Amino acid sequence: MSRTVFCQRLQKDADGLDFQLYPGELGKRIFDNISKEAWAEWQKKQTMLINEHKLNMMEPTARTFLEQQMVGYLFEGKEPDIEGYVPPSQ
Repeated sequence: MSRTVFCQRLQKDADGLDFQLYPGELGKRIFDNISKEAWAEWQKKQTMLINEHKLNMMEPTARTFLEQQMVGYLFEGKEPDIEGYVPPSQ
């Protein structure tokens, strides 16, 4: 059964995530406030960021950087700075 959340990224009601995909308080905030659609968009951006910055996810600094980018993207409407990537205009 799907659940609906008011997605802070998309600013509309949308299908919520099926379960908490990220640990801790931030994970709960994402689960409560971010839609499947916005999460899927973030996953694509995250992959681009990991590749571009050659992030090693075993490194705490890499995880911290990615988490900051994720919060900015999901909750503050910030596009991550990805070299050579131009977001589609709305």
